[in-house]
Amino acid sequence: MSTETYADWLRARDDDDLRALFEARPELITPVPADMGALAARASAASAVSRALDRLDRLALNVFEALLVLPTPTTYDDLLTAVSAEPATGARIRETVDRLRTLALVWGEDETLRVVPGGRQVIPHPAGLGPSLREAFASYPSDRLAELLDDLGLESVDDIPGRIAVLIEDAGPEARAALDRLTWGPPVGRVDGARRPVSLATAASPIERLLARGLLAATDDRTVTLPREVGLHLRGGRVFAELRTAPPPLDGTARPRSLVDRTAGGQAFTFVRTIEDLLDRWGVAAPGVLRGGGLGIRDLRATATELDVPEWTAALLIEVAYAAGLLARDGDHEGPAGAAWLPGQAYDLWRLRDVERRWTDLANAWLLTDRAPGLAGERDDRDRLINALSDEAVRVSAPQVRRSVLGALGDAERGTAPRAEEIFAYLTWQQPRRGGILRERLVGWTLREAEVLGVTGLGALSGHARALLSGGDAAKALATVLPEPVDHVLIQADLTAVAPGPLVSDLARELALAADVESTGGATVYRFTPQSVRRALDAGRGASELIDLLKRHSTTDLPQPLTYLIEDVARRHGRLRVGVASAYVRCDDPAVLDEILADRRSDQLRLHRLAPTVLASRISRGELLESLRTLGYAPVAESPEGSVVVTRLDARRAETTHGTYEPAHHSQVGVAGPDPSVVTAAVRALRAGENAARATVPSGAPPRSPAMAMVKQLRQAADRGARVWIGYLDQQGQASSRIIEPARVEGGFLTAYDATRAAVQRFALHRITGVAEVDGSS
Repeated sequence: MSTETYADWLRARDDDDLRALFEARPELITPVPADMGALAARASAASAVSRALDRLDRLALNVFEALLVLPTPTTYDDLLTAVSAEPATGARIRETVDRLRTLALVWGEDETLRVVPGGRQVIPHPAGLGPSLREAFASYPSDRLAELLDDLGLESVDDIPGRIAVLIEDAGPEARAALDRLTWGPPVGRVDGARRPVSLATAASPIERLLARGLLAATDDRTVTLPREVGLHLRGGRVFAELRTAPPPLDGTARPRSLVDRTAGGQAFTFVRTIEDLLDRWGVAAPGVLRGGGLGIRDLRATATELDVPEWTAALLIEVAYAAGLLARDGDHEGPAGAAWLPGQAYDLWRLRDVERRWTDLANAWLLTDRAPGLAGERDDRDRLINALSDEAVRVSAPQVRRSVLGALGDAERGTAPRAEEIFAYLTWQQPRRGGILRERLVGWTLREAEVLGVTGLGALSGHARALLSGGDAAKALATVLPEPVDHVLIQADLTAVAPGPLVSDLARELALAADVESTGGATVYRFTPQSVRRALDAGRGASELIDLLKRHSTTDLPQPLTYLIEDVARRHGRLRVGVASAYVRCDDPAVLDEILADRRSDQLRLHRLAPTVLASRISRGELLESLRTLGYAPVAESPEGSVVVTRLDARRAETTHGTYEPAHHSQVGVAGPDPSVVTAAVRALRAGENAARATVPSGAPPRSPAMAMVKQLRQAADRGARVWIGYLDQQGQASSRIIEPARVEGGFLTAYDATRAAVQRFALHRITGVAEVDGSS
């Protein structure tokens, strides 16, 4: 088949070639083109070519640019000469050209290589070279171009290449220096009066001498362009100063794999537990939702302080919890309590899973989310603050950058931790068209976030992260390196408890309720205080229950000072009852109320006695509770019925959820290409559409056949897989012709592939007027 055009070349591709094309560029079959002509138009559109070029590495892009520079068509040998490929790199060039053919960015055989038609629109200055002499001088008025050529003694601009060396020498050293600045690109310079008419006799400045000799072309009044032929001459015939056929090396510090995996495992465990701590805290004291959406900067800072982490880590924890569907917005701003950020109902389901499965869910959510936690607390182009959980923190390129960074870490030697600048240089070679300041920042954010998540350990990619990226069982790999949680602490006489390792979930939650974290590290130190014990009692824990818990989990005898502290706080806890008067204070012991009234600090509470055991106040119940606690008492809230109100709620959940939580049994972050069955169906539909466009339909009116003979003929065609021509009446009684491939005849309907419409259709048998064979069917 002739391949004189791009569409003809696509028609000559076999089904395997088309499948490879659609797998690499799935956007070409969304939707499936009607025929090869439509496919050629779509594949050569500037937007489609640009998208495909974005996927190319530096070598493939350089080869594509070289083909844009060379004459059309060109040969493979001329391409090798132009890029100055050494014999050792010839194999890489061969692979690259074949890949460009697979992507349909280059077409033709080795003797007639051409670039896809839309390529020149996407890259206006390939390899840093300007337009050809013909294109550069196309905007010149005919009289001015004639004067230039007469001055040079030439008949056309095509004669300039043979005189370039003489013209450069004649222009002088200053003019040569000006050319050198444009040699390796960009080929455009700025100068005033570029279009002012000049001649060899009147040219004074170096730029004017170059313009008068046709070595530069004036694009407009202030712009000059170096023609491509002049640029190649200055480069000595080379298209590129250096052709790098491989990415820069990923060196770095090498560490034992076992150390990397254990370190990453510890970080993964800590990340899961910190997420739990965050959501448990927010389940009790939920931060509000800003009217513009997102989380307030004060709430972010407060959360960072409570969790003892930097603000950027707190933003990461919050965003990952939200992306995993564990955190949701509850209520609205118009409600009595306002909107708040609360753990979703899915959080309780997630918490029941093993630590390694919980981590896999979080890691998947981080890799797939289009939110950039690193933006939290920064300002946008309009100097507006970017809040965590706000729409302004969305960056659509974030998932792709994360995947690329981890892919680069995976390409490094196992256990090697490349530096950030090496990663960025590596990615720049892999995808040179995807750059910019944001990409560089996303690379840095990805590296630090991966360390906190436990994806990397000491800067190197962990074994369980490799399994996550390759679609393996990451949870199983992580389980082997997770630190073993402990179910005991060492309680000391100075009212501290030392956890020698990560605690089991239930003990960690109870201990965080009854004590304050004093320090973290290899071991976590908790300190018991009257305030922390009262916090546990406020949550409904009893003194004996708390003492029994600590006795069960302490490897040492419970110190007497701690027992005294718990019993003393419990003895005073609840002696006072605060209700609504606006508020009242009730106590069975009148002496305690006398003590309060005698305290000068209670004047601001505006108390007055209603009865020997009751004081009333005009301030709210919440304010009265906090004020009495400040005075050293331990009151509890009382309901209108007189029962104790538990003021610390541990199970508050958002009624609405963000997304749907689904346990991740396997990795969900692999690079998802199009389904192979979809690709095969697209190739089949494209072939059928092409056949339909070229099919010769019998002339005359649509066929007419007896009903029984028609059904028999359709069934035989279905058995043979043959194409037939049918006449069909639509619901309005209009007759039409269809070329179909019958698949099944049953229930009064024919199911067939309609080649004229490239779709599967159902036809009512009573509306089919007749059947005839199509030429070429068998």
